[in-house]
Amino acid sequence: MNTDPNFAAGGGRHGERDLLIEVDDLRTHFFGGAGTIKAVDGVSFSIPRGKTVCVVGESGSGKSITGRSILNQVPRGGRIVSGAIRYRPDPAAPFIDLAALDPRGHDMRAIRGAQIGLISQEPMAALSPVHTIGNQMVEVIRLHLKMGKKEAREHAIETLALVGIPRPAERMENYAFQFSGGMRQRVCIALALACRPKLLIADEPTTALDVTTQANILDLLASLQAEFGLSVLF
Repeated sequence: MNTDPNFAAGGGRHGERDLLIEVDDLRTHFFGGAGTIKAVDGVSFSIPRGKTVCVVGESGSGKSITGRSILNQVPRGGRIVSGAIRYRPDPAAPFIDLAALDPRGHDMRAIRGAQIGLISQEPMAALSPVHTIGNQMVEVIRLHLKMGKKEAREHAIETLALVGIPRPAERMENYAFQFSGGMRQRVCIALALACRPKLLIADEPTTALDVTTQANILDLLASLQAEFGLSVLF
């Protein structure tokens, strides 16, 4: 993988101010009774603003953990042991090293979900089975955007409509099991987009879907990227 900080896969060379994320020699390891598992071991790449970067590898090669590391949300037993994840929210702002932030601290929580969104590969596991879709959407929006309940609800309905959920005001009262697989994935995309982030991390977002629905989801992500100028990590 190219480690030149001015290079992004599929995007050619970019100036430093064009970079949203620069991952430099990232190492995320897991520790347990069986020893150390080097899930991510020296990965470097950059993500330009408004562009798509794809990480390709076999099952178990560390793709999902790379994405989780950018969110500084590594599963239990693992941690980022070295390397940097430099994030520049604005071209004129200095880089923030996400890897150096406290995963549970205020600064990281303000970025996670609000400025960097995650679309899971398994939509049923990503959605709460005991809360309505509307409640989940409103909770995320109010947490990060400091909106009142009514304003947050209107914003949630608008976002569900944006991702192609029919009758979004009515579907706000439904639970995850009342949606098809493709519609659940659209809801997950809506949750990730609710705060209008700068980066979407799409962790194999079409794996659990049939081929026709896969194509629809990919077309949706492409249109949303064009509309909002999103950077996307697949």
